[in-house]
Amino acid sequence: MLFNSYEYIFLFLPAVWLLYIFLQSFRLVSAAMVWLVLASLFFYGYWNPAYLPLILFSLVINFVIGKGLEKKRSKPLLVFGIIINLGLLAYYKYAGFFLETIHQLSGLNMPVVNIVLPLAISFYTFQQIAFLVDVYRGDTVPYNLLDYALFVTFFPQLIAGPIVQQKEMIPQFRRAGSRLFGEHLNRGLFLFFIGLFKKAAVADSFAIWANDGFSRPEQLTFVESWITSLAYTFQLYFDFSGYCDMAIGAALLFNIRLPINFDSPYQALTIQDFWKRWHMTLNRFLTNYLYIPLGGSRHGIIRPYTNILIVFLLSGIWHGAGWTFILWGFMHGAASVVYRLWKRYGFRLHRSLAWCITFLFVNAAWVFFRADSISDALFILKRMLSVHHLNLTMITGHLPEIITLLIFLWICLAASNSNRLITEPILPARTIIIAAAASVLSLLFLNRVSEFLYFQF
Repeated sequence: MLFNSYEYIFLFLPAVWLLYIFLQSFRLVSAAMVWLVLASLFFYGYWNPAYLPLILFSLVINFVIGKGLEKKRSKPLLVFGIIINLGLLAYYKYAGFFLETIHQLSGLNMPVVNIVLPLAISFYTFQQIAFLVDVYRGDTVPYNLLDYALFVTFFPQLIAGPIVQQKEMIPQFRRAGSRLFGEHLNRGLFLFFIGLFKKAAVADSFAIWANDGFSRPEQLTFVESWITSLAYTFQLYFDFSGYCDMAIGAALLFNIRLPINFDSPYQALTIQDFWKRWHMTLNRFLTNYLYIPLGGSRHGIIRPYTNILIVFLLSGIWHGAGWTFILWGFMHGAASVVYRLWKRYGFRLHRSLAWCITFLFVNAAWVFFRADSISDALFILKRMLSVHHLNLTMITGHLPEIITLLIFLWICLAASNSNRLITEPILPARTIIIAAAASVLSLLFLNRVSEFLYFQF
């Protein structure tokens, strides 16, 4: 069931919300939590009921290990829990890629493995690894099985994040819903429909241009290669931004605040600033549970840069089982190292030049992220550099696309982040009008329902 589907918007979400507020109105907090768990499991099983046992197994085994770590902070038990989680993720997500790579490198006949990736496994695996580490560190709040089940399965953020921490969610689940009809409801609806507009009207429109270009890289002209790369850059931006808005908005309807996960990343002036704005909770996870345990910025000069490369390589692998994702991760790791060296030696760039370099690098890296192969990505990048082929006919023939891309680039740079709009004490009339218009326009595009891009990760 997709956030941007009629079933979710007009059936599932209203039904779950109505019974939830009914239970909360009588202060039946535990019953309301049970209802949310059951609704979340239905939401997950709606995609493919065959994977319900997997998420339930993962939930129960991590709960048991967590309780064991509460009684005794045993490092071997923590390592065992992490291995269990990574083992499940490795089998379902990387077994096929691993065997195919061995076959390509060695020529050995490896068995064909056709494993369908269970939805959300990357997200709930990382979330539960963070939970186990937090329990080991003594950085959790008291919880029972019901608390933990809702923490893992809460449907607004189950499929593609944000990746949340136990201590920031369980106290909210246990809070009575006294403000359900107040500001959270208004702000939740505003965010949800703004996000729906970003996904249905904007991202899916850019997807048409991006899909066309990436399907025929060898036929692209100089202008078409730029239209293709930028179309995907904006598709991914509005797709993920829209998902984050809809997730936070849906959670607010239940009086739950999810952490902000997206903060206008194309306004970043450095690659480090970009990663503080893009998928912010994944960056938090990688920093707190990988970069710092590896030694962080301690232990000399070389070690921190090595740690950065390791973190970004693993980030690339986490996003997808393919060499294009690994190269994308390496590119961002290398860029982060270069930026830190640049900063270390006191170099400075004008803000405009700094933004231009950062944006062009991110756009080029997204080509690898999207392309079917490294060779396809290199071909597109080669065409993007073939400026000597540019002529007036190319420009005039694609003038509508060029103008549209420039308009949305301006929007990315000038518009306020939607999460900042809801911090105002009272939503102004213009904001409410924008949300209403966005909701109406979005519904007109629901006939072309498509998955969010981050669902594949």
